[in-house]
Amino acid sequence: MSRTSNRTDGDIIRDFLSVADLLEEPQLAQLYTYLVHEHEATVQDVIADLELGQGTAYSNVNRLVDVGVVEVTHDEQPRRYAACEIDLTVTTAAGDREYTITPALIDAVGRAETNDDIDTYVDRHGVAGLATALTYAVARERGEVTHRLMAEDLDISPLAAEMILQALRPVVHEYYDIEEFEASFDVDNSDRK
Repeated sequence: MSRTSNRTDGDIIRDFLSVADLLEEPQLAQLYTYLVHEHEATVQDVIADLELGQGTAYSNVNRLVDVGVVEVTHDEQPRRYAACEIDLTVTTAAGDREYTITPALIDAVGRAETNDDIDTYVDRHGVAGLATALTYAVARERGEVTHRLMAEDLDISPLAAEMILQALRPVVHEYYDIEEFEASFDVDNSDRK
């Protein structure tokens, strides 16, 4: 579901609304992320691995198929499902901010289901705030920013910044190429006697 400039406006709006469902419901985001990682799965796999009830699993898989973010890859029983690629960039009405919706962001939203720090952050700052925090989390893991800089830039407490950065760390390492940041210290002992 990558967006290209030759798509009609109706297709883009439909696709955006499809992705919006994932961003509004952590359980759907978690299911989509599961299918991204598994490449292909049956509803029985979903039930077993995500510990969902049978009715919930079928309902959620069908919802994701209906909105076009999951496809049937094997139509014979048992049906197999796979996640469609999502890479959608949304620009604010003022044109001052862009948010890219990727599997990493959807994964972070899905983790709100089981991670209180992410859930609280989304409650306070919304999904757009989580997208921004994910950007800072990538930069932090690359050694480019600190939690204090994030806190200052976003006008949040350093503790809140540290908590969300720690909560997003597993997402960052799963989706982004992070080179190990190593500090090197040169100690000059020539002046010591």
